[in-house]
Amino acid sequence: MKYLKQFLIILTISFVGEVLKMLLPLPVPASIYGMVILFVLLFTGILKLDAVKDVGKFLIEIMPVMFIPAGVGLMSSWGLLKPLLVPVIVITVVSLVLVMICGGRVTQLIIRHGKKGMSLSSGMEKMEKSISSGTEKIEKSLSAGTEKMEKSLSSGTEKMEKSLSSGTEKRIKVYDSTRIMGEGAEE
Repeated sequence: MKYLKQFLIILTISFVGEVLKMLLPLPVPASIYGMVILFVLLFTGILKLDAVKDVGKFLIEIMPVMFIPAGVGLMSSWGLLKPLLVPVIVITVVSLVLVMICGGRVTQLIIRHGKKGMSLSSGMEKMEKSISSGTEKIEKSLSAGTEKMEKSLSSGTEKMEKSLSSGTEKRIKVYDSTRIMGEGAEE
């Protein structure tokens, strides 16, 4: 009876995920909605882990059996999949490697913090401090760069104004001298 109750809880959460999929116009699969709901319920303590633990272990143990229908579906649609084989293989390999790298790094981070005797919350606090100090450094660097740019622009503008005014003065002098020479030639 215990297994039936736990399985019913998981099916109910999956059903709620299906309903959300029908109601929300987002391109998110119903199974993702269900997993997020289950995570939130477990994380907040609304649902205790013991309420789904045994059936969860059982479902994980039989997971390879669940891939048989998907494999048969791939085999039956081989004609459609054959022209797309290379891109699908590349995408699969790249995503597999990225997931393995990210998962390994996160696991190493958690293990290191666990060995140092740090709780996850203190690790998060350190990460937030590091991010905020990095943000402050970036803001200081940006403001310093902006100040330098403003100084450079103002000095460039001053140089350009001086150049224009001296050029204008030279043109006026040349104009005056040609006008004076022109008046002398007319007399």
